[in-house]
Amino acid sequence: MPTRFVQRPLRRAVLLAALFPASAMASQGDVTAEQVVGHYADLAHANFDDALGAARTLDERIDALLDNPSQETLQAARDAWRQARIPYMQTEVFRFGNPVVDNWEGQLNAWPLDEGMIDYVKSDDYHHELGNAGATANIIANQSIQVGGKKVDVSELTPELLAGLNEIGGSEANVASGYHAIEFLLWGQDLNGFDAGHGNRPASDFMSGEDCTHGNCERRGHYLEAASQLLINDLEWMVAQWAPQKKDNYRQTLLARSPQEGLRRMLFGMGSLSLGELAGERMKVALVANSVEDEHDCFSDNTHNSHYFNGQGIHNIYTGRYERLDGSTLEGPALADLLTSQNAELAATLSERLDASMQQLGEIKNAAEADESPMYFDMMIAPGNEKGAELVNSAIASLVKQTGTIEKAAGALGVDSLQPDDAGHKF
Repeated sequence: MPTRFVQRPLRRAVLLAALFPASAMASQGDVTAEQVVGHYADLAHANFDDALGAARTLDERIDALLDNPSQETLQAARDAWRQARIPYMQTEVFRFGNPVVDNWEGQLNAWPLDEGMIDYVKSDDYHHELGNAGATANIIANQSIQVGGKKVDVSELTPELLAGLNEIGGSEANVASGYHAIEFLLWGQDLNGFDAGHGNRPASDFMSGEDCTHGNCERRGHYLEAASQLLINDLEWMVAQWAPQKKDNYRQTLLARSPQEGLRRMLFGMGSLSLGELAGERMKVALVANSVEDEHDCFSDNTHNSHYFNGQGIHNIYTGRYERLDGSTLEGPALADLLTSQNAELAATLSERLDASMQQLGEIKNAAEADESPMYFDMMIAPGNEKGAELVNSAIASLVKQTGTIEKAAGALGVDSLQPDDAGHKF
């Protein structure tokens, strides 16, 4: 969903003087707003760098799958995809409030998608956006496609071609690239509805000659290669946007603004991901509509992890702490420090709210990863599943409460009228 990003005039000198009196700074070891915003940029750089590293590992596993298609190499690629989601989902807190991320992320994480635009689908179990002329285009099976009166040559599957096919015909469901396009190619359709089970694409879909199933195996491999390379290209660009000691990138633009504006973007990102996106678009919509089509990682049944690590990303920004994929930890001046200097009680309350949300998201994750009778997110949202609905509703309620406290924290730090994006939802 597009972010309603509103610039507001700042009375910088007055606000900074009111926000950061010398006595408050001294009580927190002279942690300043400038330091907090600077560390926020460091967190973004490290987080996107991890996402890039994980995408490169995924690309290597995809190469191994295409070189030697087997159940083992397919499973290894799937495992790498799941691992790649861990850092990426934590980056989404940087999306809201930072236009450079919000304007870019659709090419990497757009959903839900009408997968029939990419490859074969079982028509009896295929639900797509009504009126979408591209919903059954099947790029892999054709040398050209025609969508909404526009004919496109798709004979050569390149990263550039896939990027240009996103939202072809004016439909947001026409998603040709990103994590979910790759997910579909690795798992295939999830034909299980509300029952247990994810997509079950066979490794033979990537084999050659008579061993090829469902046809077009070579083109399917070329598509997967192009989508993987585009993912890497896009993440390399974003890492460069946050890199230190680099001129003319977004990091320098952000740090050149007032520290107050930096704080606003941090808090707006936390609140908007909490409320409109995670509680609303990714949880409430699917639960209220009992819609597996609105499940985030629907082909792989990885949705519980995507929700959990979205929550972790919000937590990271408040605490100024990010655990990297290599096990190291990046820590520095945090919003928690700054808020404690202004209102220690409110800072403690926000910490409790964030921990409570992680607890509730953890309950969803635990239910999906249980050794016996796991309950995945698409099972939780099934009609009549009272236990599942309770798990999801509890997480939504916790995120809504968390957002309210984030707004109070913004007020304590002099960020007036934060108005986190609610994506049109009422809670």
